[in-house]
Amino acid sequence: MRVREDEVLRANGEKGVYGVVEKHDAAIILAIEKDRGGDDRIWLVEQFRYTIGERALELPQGGWEMEIENPEELARGELREEIGLDAAEMTLLGTLWIAYGFLRQRQHVYLATGLAPAEGDRDAEEHDLTARAVPIAEFERMMLEGTIRDNSTLAAWGLYQLWRARQK
Repeated sequence: MRVREDEVLRANGEKGVYGVVEKHDAAIILAIEKDRGGDDRIWLVEQFRYTIGERALELPQGGWEMEIENPEELARGELREEIGLDAAEMTLLGTLWIAYGFLRQRQHVYLATGLAPAEGDRDAEEHDLTARAVPIAEFERMMLEGTIRDNSTLAAWGLYQLWRARQK
């Protein structure tokens, strides 16, 4: 991660300072599978987020703190690392800027299907991470009620809904 303050000349001719955080690309994964009854369930993770001082529920996501050439490899790695799953198919839904008002970091949004157990390998920061699959209706209720407030999760779900509507 790199943090800097740039002296800028605004369009109106005034000088200013702009704070910028730069991070390597990240991935967020919508891991969706059918339950025994044939209904869709989505995998979520919950972990302590230092910046807000509380545990947060969100889609699995993250980066490797290094340049990546293949975003799918990153997404597959995060899925394996955080949830202990492999996916038969990964579909790139799009790439988003996370918070470009101050952060220069892209996030690649993937749909993971055909899920199967795999060996997980969490890093030290994820020692308290828990994962669980919930019905889609419950996931949507949690977003609407404010239980899930992560903007990346909300944006990825919106992108997935747009993609899914075009598949019909």
